[in-house]
Amino acid sequence: MKNKKYISLGFASTALSMSLVLSSSLFAKSTQQEKEATRLEALTKFTKVISIVQEYDVDKITIEELVNKALDGMMKNLDAHSNYLTKKDYKRLQVQTSGEFGGLGITVGMKDGALTVIAPIDGTPADKAGLKAGDIILKINSKSTIGMTIDEAVSLMRGKVGAPIDITIVRKGVSKPLSIHIVRGVITIQSVYTKTINKHMLYIRVTSFDQKVAHDVAAAIKKHPATTGIVLDLRNNPGGLLDQAVGLVNLFVSEGTIVSQKGRHKSDDKTYTATSSSTLTDVPMVVLVNGGSASASEIVSGALQDDKRAVLVGEKTFGKGSVQVVLPITKKEAIKLTIARYYLPSGRTIQAVGVKPDITVAAGEIKTHESTFSIKEADLKQHLEEELTKVDGKKDTTKEDKKAKKDIITPEILNKDLQLKTGVDILKALVITK
Repeated sequence: MKNKKYISLGFASTALSMSLVLSSSLFAKSTQQEKEATRLEALTKFTKVISIVQEYDVDKITIEELVNKALDGMMKNLDAHSNYLTKKDYKRLQVQTSGEFGGLGITVGMKDGALTVIAPIDGTPADKAGLKAGDIILKINSKSTIGMTIDEAVSLMRGKVGAPIDITIVRKGVSKPLSIHIVRGVITIQSVYTKTINKHMLYIRVTSFDQKVAHDVAAAIKKHPATTGIVLDLRNNPGGLLDQAVGLVNLFVSEGTIVSQKGRHKSDDKTYTATSSSTLTDVPMVVLVNGGSASASEIVSGALQDDKRAVLVGEKTFGKGSVQVVLPITKKEAIKLTIARYYLPSGRTIQAVGVKPDITVAAGEIKTHESTFSIKEADLKQHLEEELTKVDGKKDTTKEDKKAKKDIITPEILNKDLQLKTGVDILKALVITK
């Protein structure tokens, strides 16, 4: 009897299990059917609206134009970096990667819905004309940028070398819009500059992440083997190639995650890690950042901060941490779609958040009140030689002397750049305490 009881309970549990399996299967099937019905309903609504607009709109419009407008609006509303590329846009994008074109020398992005200057590139027409990181572009010539995509804005700003353009901007702290006149030029960029500080410290300025950045920075480090500390300046660096950002971090970090990207699909997930064979130095570091530091420069600064490898000085970065790909939809048209976001070693995101420095320092200069006639004993000889040169009317400076002076961060340079001065002072303390 006892056995029969167990057997009956066994039958009951088996029946219950089968019932659960069947109900789960039916539930999954029902959910799938509901999703399919919702999808068909949405597509029906879309085609119905197109038919109504085409039949009753006051302007005669083709089905192709309507679909293009619908695609354009849909992609713009996904995020600030996704958009629909028409035949003209797609061709322009392909031309950008080859050939020579005239431009201003700025990188722009969408911030809070406004077309914003991420950074002007050193030495370019935009830099010389006075455009600054954080400037909001209100008009390009006479055309408003409200509702304009980044690609549309870039195409308007590009043009023939020597052709003029007027940019109307809104700048923080300025009461009315500013009109800036710029003449387009050929944009050639030197991405890595180096100088020495107090003989044994190295200043490395990276203006953008082109295909030779990691190589050029490595060469600079090898050229100065006695370096006791490094200031890495990523201010107004709009980003560039991801592999160069990873390579740059790897020069200073020997193990662990540098950056990862995560998307909706597992195939879009990637993790980039450091290898000890690529690491060159472990000397103390300070990294300078500001609101013009974006994308690849945020990956570098954020990774070095997470790994406790460097002290970040300056202002919060731009907050561009998403991955876009161009996906053709016809032979002549495509969409640019955000497929993933970047994450720093600690797991935090960059997108719309940015990287906050360890020491916040606003841009500015140090006001000094030292008399121009006050001469220290150590400077007396040099001062008298300079005065003698003025009297004799002769130049007592060789080309080598001038070049050597250009390669040094002088006290005068430090006094004109508060962020750099703070960074150097922190680096000195790190070198002493190491």
